[in-house]
Amino acid sequence: MPKRKRGVTWDDARRQQAIRNVKGELLKLTKKETAYFQLWQKVARTEEQINSLLTVMAQRDQNRRAEETEEQRNRGLSHMAQRGLERKTEETEEQRNSRLSDMAQRRKERRAQEIRRTKEWSIVKTRRVT
Repeated sequence: MPKRKRGVTWDDARRQQAIRNVKGELLKLTKKETAYFQLWQKVARTEEQINSLLTVMAQRDQNRRAEETEEQRNRGLSHMAQRGLERKTEETEEQRNSRLSDMAQRRKERRAQEIRRTKEWSIVKTRRVT
């Protein structure tokens, strides 16, 4: 009669590894399922709920601003202006030129759009007259 082996045999080790693999896969699937469920909940929010959330957020902002004193508001504006000045003094000549060029380009685009709208408006106006 062969001696009985003690401890974990090769077959037992394979079974244990297979169980660990299955548990790992199950955990991954559970996490995926949870993520999908959370995504589904976000998608399922109705427009009403979204509007309600936006209203609550706006109300909180109004309350915060109401509690803010004029001095605090002025201090915040002063800090913003100071940061803007610091940023402008740190920028190089090349950066400044690039920024000014961007501003000029946007101005040209707005002007062209305004001209297009004016032409479209005049065309519509002449059609109504005839």
